[in-house]
Amino acid sequence: MMSGQPNILIVMVDQLAGTLFPDGPADFLHAPHLKALAARSARFSNNYTASPLCAPGRAAFMSGQLPSRTGVYDNAAEFTSSIPTFAHHLRATGYQTVLSGKMHFVGPDQMHGFEERLTTDIYPADFGWTPDYRKPGERIDWWYHNLGSVTGAGTAEISNQMEYDDEVAFLATQKLYDFARVSDQDDRRPWCLIVSFTHPHDPYVARRQYWDLYEDCPALDPEVGFIPEDQQDPHSRRLYLASDYASFDITPEQVRRSRRGYFANVSYIDDKVGELLSVLERTRMLDDTVILFCSDHGDMLGERGLWFKMCFYEGSARVPLMVAGKGVPAGLIETPTSNLDVLPTLCDLAGIDLSDIAPWTDGQSLLPLARGDRRAAPVLMEYAAEGSYAPLVAIRDGRFKFVHCEIDPPQLFDLESDPQELQNLAADPDHADLVAGFMARVRARWDMAAFDAAVRESQARRWVIYPALRNGAYYPWDFQPLQKASERYMRNHMDLNVLEDSKRFPRGE
Repeated sequence: MMSGQPNILIVMVDQLAGTLFPDGPADFLHAPHLKALAARSARFSNNYTASPLCAPGRAAFMSGQLPSRTGVYDNAAEFTSSIPTFAHHLRATGYQTVLSGKMHFVGPDQMHGFEERLTTDIYPADFGWTPDYRKPGERIDWWYHNLGSVTGAGTAEISNQMEYDDEVAFLATQKLYDFARVSDQDDRRPWCLIVSFTHPHDPYVARRQYWDLYEDCPALDPEVGFIPEDQQDPHSRRLYLASDYASFDITPEQVRRSRRGYFANVSYIDDKVGELLSVLERTRMLDDTVILFCSDHGDMLGERGLWFKMCFYEGSARVPLMVAGKGVPAGLIETPTSNLDVLPTLCDLAGIDLSDIAPWTDGQSLLPLARGDRRAAPVLMEYAAEGSYAPLVAIRDGRFKFVHCEIDPPQLFDLESDPQELQNLAADPDHADLVAGFMARVRARWDMAAFDAAVRESQARRWVIYPALRNGAYYPWDFQPLQKASERYMRNHMDLNVLEDSKRFPRGE
């Protein structure tokens, strides 16, 4: 292995709002393991997803490229195998790359540079969830979010998502023990393991032990209450329609129960993080491992009456990012950053020449920023999936966030004076120059008509392919983890003495 290449453990969660991580986990969260990790991490408190939805956000996270470059516009758009990811970059330099859990890759390539996947994905890999810009306002009931997650919030001892995350954590800890068994060998390879959980994503259903932690939680009510649909901005009105608000009569108690279930699942995830870090510590790998904690997008959690993601408001678009390990000074960094920066940061940590990967990323390494350097690049975001009728783009630069869509009035927020984003400054004559400046940057960065046309063409192609492939014999793309039973535990082609010693860590005296 290259001298000094650290092991890399990435813990990714789903739909965790960065607003709950102002400087590590908020005080009211029962998250002792994440709070301990935060204390030794560079904490990026204004970090954003590249796109506030699962598949586009994750493809951008893996590739360091915006959806307009990856073509992963929505939750059923193919992530093509020719796009380099950080798993490819790390593997090319000798890393063992392993994924346990969710990454929502759509298409027949379910690896994207990973040498090994330990679990299947929780979401489908085919084109079935394709939206349709030809039918604006149409709800596709069988897969679109609705507010049943809110009315159904509560406790359960097992659920579809708990079953998944329990498996993700178990197989990840098994893999860490595998890494430990060869950690003292001279020819060992450094490893990069992503452990990707589906919680605290809705449904807001949690185990009783975690639910009970939030009996007297002070944060069960949203800071910004329900805003009627006719007072919302155009995109929020579209999301009310997409979430089928009219079919539900949401009560304040259901809002509180939903938020309680969500916070409880943050504590559930915290226990999983504790298990992983405990294995690293007990196997003496902790000092040689960089740990990165992140999320794909956030959740509005009832703020403004909005739920889930799919918009550029802070609850949806801002996500936690913490990095701990040798060469990464601990501290709070408030400069806006992006999940697009993860790829160049990992390559920087691994000693990969950043000029080699520059053509393949829209981000930049966070290590100079963590060490005190300034950063001038703004944060860019895109959204062109369910609930939208045309692509939306956003720029976060310093204290301001600007949102543009060809069919909507612009939005401009001063996040320092108005962190709740209640005052749209775009129509204020005093900010006309600022709006003009942001619009000039939008026009320089995006050809919105071409972006819109590309999304529509992608959708139209998939509306042909998906029903065709479901007709007759169906070959699924979903990842199928294979285990060779004949190579597990003890078999007769193995020497029992060698086997028992090689599987033990530390070795016998």
